[in-house]
Formats: sequence, structure tokens, C-alpha cells
Amino acid sequence: MNPKLLIVDDDEDIRTQMKWALSKEYEVLLAEDRAGAVSAFTTSRPAVVMLDLGLPPHPNAPDEGLAALSELLAIDRLTKVIIVSGQGEKENTLQAVGAGAYDFLTKPVEIGELKLLLRRAFHVASLEREYAQLQHGLLADTFEGMVGTSRPMQDLYGVIRKVATSSAPVLILGESGTGKEMTALAIHRRSQCKTGPFVAINCNAIPESLMESELFGHEKGSFTGASMQRKGLIESAAGGTLFLDEIGELPLPIQVKLLRFLQERTFQRVGGRQEIQSDVRIVAATNADLKETIKSGGFREDLYFRLAVVVLNLPPLRDRGEDVQVVARDFLKRYAAQNGRGELSFGPDAVRALSRYQWPGNVRELQNRVQRAVIMADGGRISAADLELAELTGEDRAAMSLKEAREQVERTLIEQSLRRHRGRISAAAQDLGVSRPTLYELMQKLGIQRE
Repeated sequence: MNPKLLIVDDDEDIRTQMKWALSKEYEVLLAEDRAGAVSAFTTSRPAVVMLDLGLPPHPNAPDEGLAALSELLAIDRLTKVIIVSGQGEKENTLQAVGAGAYDFLTKPVEIGELKLLLRRAFHVASLEREYAQLQHGLLADTFEGMVGTSRPMQDLYGVIRKVATSSAPVLILGESGTGKEMTALAIHRRSQCKTGPFVAINCNAIPESLMESELFGHEKGSFTGASMQRKGLIESAAGGTLFLDEIGELPLPIQVKLLRFLQERTFQRVGGRQEIQSDVRIVAATNADLKETIKSGGFREDLYFRLAVVVLNLPPLRDRGEDVQVVARDFLKRYAAQNGRGELSFGPDAVRALSRYQWPGNVRELQNRVQRAVIMADGGRISAADLELAELTGEDRAAMSLKEAREQVERTLIEQSLRRHRGRISAAAQDLGVSRPTLYELMQKLGIQRE
């Protein structure tokens, strides 16, 4: 199929001549005024436009043609607009090129010269569009290993770019499975300390008795079993980033020592007296409501404000629209290749199930389900059953007991209300028309975790 070329000229004879001369190489579209040009361009999106400046209702002035030029480029800035006009004054030429025209020819046009210019314009337009598509694929679909094209994720990428250039502590908030460690790693990779180490620790996975030594290190003989001097993670991560996941689980005595380090940038090893400096950047994360933990006395308010110089809120997967399909396809491609099943794709029922499911476990749950489905699927398509997301059939529903059906409805309503009110128990209880103690009992009975 020949590439599309739009010719805009108020002279019918010129339009006819141009079409006759160029129709073997191009699919020629015609328009005689600005409105017709915009309409034809919007419908067909030609890569190149030949535009006369003198258009009705003011054929003796360049205003209407220049206005058409601006409108066309506003629709698609990559379009190559070649001005072909009898109004060849230098002022008009400069004004048109300054407004974004690709080139300028004065009537009468030499056909050989025009054909050469058109071939060059189409070639440049093709190269620019290929580059733009490549950039869109690199920048929109993935960002430092994070996959997502939705508005919430694009906003997150923008904030990460800004935050990464500073050395300020960052607090990452988000539900379990939303990618808090990947976000911390993205900040590190974009920062000035990207050549330094990235060290991660889960504060909930280390016994309280060992946490101080793990973070700050210890001197030989400082406690039973300390047979040698050992550097802590803050010292080991010097020149890089220390990621403290589940920061809300950090014991209060360790919170005091971490606060001192953030204030003075120095610390002492367990059993030591020497003040040690470290230029490590601290990035912390939690899925808990730290402000509620502060109220209950489980977390220091002064430490919170030291850590939360910049706060990033990660969107849950259910709020990321079409990202569910984008991320699912990315996981499918990865695990299908690992298992030698590159032909696999999602069936229609799987696509529907992926979109309808609420994903309480977020990206981590999606990853787990796709990985399992790649192993379990028969044939070339993954079904909703392979993802363990098959909808209940009529027989399944009939087989449910009244108790099971009631619990299923209760669970759905409670989870939806908690999401609406961002985990606030009082607001959710009022929304559901029950007391707070009753809601707590229901959540415990149904195994609903408060995010």
C-alpha cells in the first residue's frame, strides 16, 4: 500500500495536476481549505502534507495557511508539512518554518525537485515514528525493571526521577506485594550513589536480640558468641543505599539509635566507643499505618519525620487499570521462555478473569498465579482455571452451603469497604452499619487482614 499524502490547495487545477503526477507513488488525499484539511488529516493521518498558504477565505494572505499548519501539527507533531505556495516572500518562509514546517517550495514547482523532497520527508517521518515507538516501549512499559503504563505508575516514575537526585531519606508506603523493594532499587539506580552497594533488610525477619548488631555491627567480645569484629549493614552500605523494609517492626531501642544516626550521621558498633561515619542513604518501607502505630506507642514520631522527608505511595494493582494485562503478559513471556513454552498465550476467559479479580496480593500474587499457570496449562492457551481464577458455575453456587455463601458476601463487602476507606476501621464499620467490635470479630473470623 502506498503511503498517504495530503495536498491542500484552493486551486482545483493544481490539485488535479499534483494528483496525476504523484498518484503512482502515493495515496493522494485532497482538500481545498483549512477545515477540509483538518478533517482529512484527522481521518487518514498522512505522514506528509503539501500545504498552500493562500487558502480561502483569505487566498491573498498567508494567515489561513499558517493557521492550518498549526492545527495539523497540534494533532500530530511528527507530521512533515511542506509549504507549497505562490506567496514566496522571505517573511512567509521564515514564519512557516518557525511554526514547524518541514520545508518550503515556491510555485511553480518543479516536479522532479518535489518528488525528491517528498521521498526525503517520508523517509525522515518513518525514522522519527520508529524512534518514538521504541522510546514509548522503553519508557512507558518499563522503568528500572518496573512494568506499567497506567497514570498512577507514570506519576510514580516521575516522582522517583525527582527523588533520586537528592540524598534525602525516603519512606515508601504500599500494600504487600506492590513492589516496595523494586521502587527502592529504582531510586538507588537513578541516584548519584548508583555505583555503591544496595543493601536490603527486612526488619520483621531479624530477631530483636540480633537487630542492633545486624544494623550497626559489633566489636569482638561485646556479647557471647562475638568472636570477632563485624561490620553492620549501615557500615557495609556506605556510599550506597540501605533499604529498611517493614520499618514499623523495628524495636523501639533500635529506633532510638537509628534516629541518632540520621541526625548526626555517626554511630557506634555494639560494645564499641568509636564514632563511625557512614554516608549511606536510608530508604524505608512499610505496609502498616505508621501514624496509627505512633499513636499506640509502637513507633517514634521523631523518627517518622526523619524517615518521611519524601513519602511515596505505591498504587495497589486493582487501581492500575490495564496494567494488570500488561504485567501479566510480561510474567507470561518470562516464565514461558524459562519453561520452553514460548507459544503460550492467555485465553479469553483468562483475560476476563485477570481484569475482574481484585488482586489482594497485588503484583506478587499475579506473579505467583502466572508462574503456576505456565506449568499447569495444557495446550497453547492459559485458562482462568489454570490461574485458579475460574468463576463459579451455577452448579458450584448451588452446592455452596448457606453459611459459605453468607461468608463469601460478607468478605466481599468488608474488603470493598476497607479499600474505600483506606483501612480505617471506624469509617468502614459506619459504612457497613455495624459497630467497631463487630467488624473486628468479622474480620478475624473471615481471615481478613487490615492493610
